[in-house]
Amino acid sequence: MTTTLQADRATGSNFSIAVQFVLCGIVWGSSFLFMKVALTGISPGQVAWSRLILGGLTLGLFVALRRDPLPRSVKIWLHMTVLAISFCVVPFLLFSWAQQHVTSGLASIYNATTPIMTAIMAWAVFRVEKLKPMQITGIIVGVLGVMVIIAPWQGLDFSQSLVAQLAILGATACYGFSLAYMRRFVANTGMSALVFSFLNIGIGAVIMAALTPFIALTPVRLDIWIVGSVILLGCLGTGVAYIWNQNTLRAWGPTRASTVTYITPVVGVALGILILGEELHWNEPVGALVVFVGILLAQNRLNLTRRAVAPDPGSPPSSARRPD
Repeated sequence: MTTTLQADRATGSNFSIAVQFVLCGIVWGSSFLFMKVALTGISPGQVAWSRLILGGLTLGLFVALRRDPLPRSVKIWLHMTVLAISFCVVPFLLFSWAQQHVTSGLASIYNATTPIMTAIMAWAVFRVEKLKPMQITGIIVGVLGVMVIIAPWQGLDFSQSLVAQLAILGATACYGFSLAYMRRFVANTGMSALVFSFLNIGIGAVIMAALTPFIALTPVRLDIWIVGSVILLGCLGTGVAYIWNQNTLRAWGPTRASTVTYITPVVGVALGILILGEELHWNEPVGALVVFVGILLAQNRLNLTRRAVAPDPGSPPSSARRPD
């Protein structure tokens, strides 16, 4: 009887984690739509400002309700400040600015390059990982996929759209840097997943609040759709979804949890076409498929002779790939 109850609880827990995983992918994939709609009435700086402030308040509420202790080490706070800048402030500003000039679907496709950027940073910058020939091949394939998306055969006139695409790649490079930085410096801090997320977003919110006179005090035009998009982007996409992601990460490990990367561009492209009427050019999904193959190679997932390896217990709470 006890064994049966334990099995039922385990099944229920696995189902709950699976639901959270799918919801996280849907919400993060929808974030590109929310940004696009929000930009019709507020500036890129205000979009980034709003999502961090609202996300920080949401996560702070959960921390207060659970009464999770915050770290006392100054060193940890300094590392988390670096991550707040590289993982939140800079990429959020870059994505918000770039989406004035590219479709939400294309932005979601480029966001899928994060695992490639992470592999490059972990290997070349922080030296926390040695890449095998197959992984290096995966990085090269991923870069070729990006080139297919950019479509240089159409002519590189360095229009605003091309600059915006490069800005998005800069944002995913920030994500890659941050994920490698986490592994190098904050893998064993003892923080709960919720506190880790709260500090990451919360410190970013404080930085944005300090920058208010420079990036947020511009005229706005609000309607129900813009306000709703900002709230969903901040409270849900930059708040609650982080908790879902951390729960998935703790239950499944970083490798399985990072497969949320494959859901977000599908959702982002579909919503862009269905709701915003965006066009999808043939090279964008083709390039995305090439990037996905590169990710599989870079993460050793196409090596069929390799046995499954348990997740690295030293991985930081936020080492799963994030969306935007």
